Amino acid sequence: MPAYGGCWKRLQIKSTYMTTNMSHVFSLTQGTTPLLLSLPHCGQVLPDCLIPRLTPLAHRVLDTDWYMPELYAFAKGLGASVLQPNFSRYVVDLNRPPDNVPMYPGQNNTELCPTRNFRGEALYVVDQAPSNAEIQQRVATYWQPYHQALQSELDRIKSIHGYALLWDGHSILNTLPWLFDGTLPDLNIGTVNATSCDPTLRKALAGVLQKETRFSSVIDGRFKGGYITRHYGKPDFGVHAVQMEMCFSAYMPCNSDYEQKYQFDATYAAPVQASLGKLFETMLAWKPV
Repeated sequence: MPAYGGCWKRLQIKSTYMTTNMSHVFSLTQGTTPLLLSLPHCGQVLPDCLIPRLTPLAHRVLDTDWYMPELYAFAKGLGASVLQPNFSRYVVDLNRPPDNVPMYPGQNNTELCPTRNFRGEALYVVDQAPSNAEIQQRVATYWQPYHQALQSELDRIKSIHGYALLWDGHSILNTLPWLFDGTLPDLNIGTVNATSCDPTLRKALAGVLQKETRFSSVIDGRFKGGYITRHYGKPDFGVHAVQMEMCFSAYMPCNSDYEQKYQFDATYAAPVQASLGKLFETMLAWKPV
């Protein structure tokens, strides 16, 4: 689409000036432990050139993983590295493969550059969805820098500690009929059916969840792990990846109203932050044999 091509070109040029810790695409805080926290869906920014092409509902970026930096604020105090994007998943989904192969075959999925929201509704006005060429520009501008930073940080951590731990943090409404049946448990850990991390680490995390009395949980249920967990989780090579898909209701007072933008409540979130803290402490206490 020539009318909008210049926007992506300018952003692509800017991305070449990113530094180790900060760019217009992402921010990275380096920690002192083997743990890296990735928050790929917390970004909310939409490029100016994209806004006229999106529906009014899409402008609200309602499929954001709301308040992930606030929820995981304790992670830096535990010495974890933290990587987070600035731009919305509506620009490009950092947890999808660059070839756009569906994560969950046979079920409804949103794409690498989503054209539908979590209710299956169109995000773009008529005839304004991105072309294949534009999708590749977005991958180069936003997706690749984030993943280059992720890989570099895992490499740095592994060079220091001998192994690396990756926690991929997400959140979602507990009921979204277009994506899944029924109601999700509060805490959904994904290890790609016990292949993205060492079995003993998975067992240790499961033990923490089994002691939970306030929050329901499951391991490798509907959400087994997206691209980040599947691609980087290579326990045989010293990288152990886990995805957490958490329901909004676990950390925000909310119902199942898709179009409501919820507010973060630190008091309400404190119990689940304590539970996440136990999971992080378990990760950090674990050592590969």
